[in-house]
Amino acid sequence: MKVTYDSKYDVLYITFRHARVMNHPVTEDIILDIDEEGRLAGIEVLDAKRIVGGLDAFREVVLEDVTQKQEA
Repeated sequence: MKVTYDSKYDVLYITFRHARVMNHPVTEDIILDIDEEGRLAGIEVLDAKRIVGGLDAFREVVLEDVTQKQEA
């Protein structure tokens, strides 16, 4: 997963996987990118400072209970 922020355009983007995607607007400012298999590939947030609540929200990312399981 990769989180990027473009301060020039105030856009936050969360990438889960690189793939060809179709955009699915959820609101005027939030767009889901869905891959050809129907999986979430990314989330785009326009007017990000307003939507997320300011730049301080971008400074810390916490992943809880995320473990990588070995496949048999």
